[in-house]
Amino acid sequence: MGRKERQNREEKRENYATKHSAAKRKQTLIAIGVLSLIAVIVGYAGYLFINMTETAPGGPENAGALGSEHSHAALLVKIFGDTFEFASPAFQIKSSWIHFEGNDGSTIHKHATGVDLGYLFETLAIGLDDQCYIFPDGKSFCTNEEYTLKFFINGEQVDDIRDYEIMEDDRILIQFGAETDEETKEHLLQLKNQQLIK
Repeated sequence: MGRKERQNREEKRENYATKHSAAKRKQTLIAIGVLSLIAVIVGYAGYLFINMTETAPGGPENAGALGSEHSHAALLVKIFGDTFEFASPAFQIKSSWIHFEGNDGSTIHKHATGVDLGYLFETLAIGLDDQCYIFPDGKSFCTNEEYTLKFFINGEQVDDIRDYEIMEDDRILIQFGAETDEETKEHLLQLKNQQLIK
């Protein structure tokens, strides 16, 4: 009986080792399969991300790839002589292509070619055309007999700024009111001395 018991124990041990080995092999194969699937998903997501930069959703129609340009411009908005700041969270980083950031409301950051100022104001929900400047709450400031909406780029008055693409170190003034030439010069000087936050 001792020999038969020993054989039974050896068979049980071999069966246990075989079953245990098979279970381990099965778990290893499952783990390899899961890790392979994760690797494929991550690789595909990376591929999509790299290719998405050229056609990422939410960007302007003719914009280049994100990172195709990085320009900064100073912006000063004067409404009846008061400075309007874009430093509040409501106006910070509303688009990856062009925005204000870092709680600074005076430096425009542009991150792609083909992005104009019209798109910036659109992302901020500010209505802008050659006659009116309209805040998100609906308050509008439109040219009339008493007051005028004016635009200046690098000290030169222009009729409209919506189609303008900023370049490094540009200075843009939007002014509404009945300013004298002297007051306009003061605003332009303030803009010229405005520090760009890069």
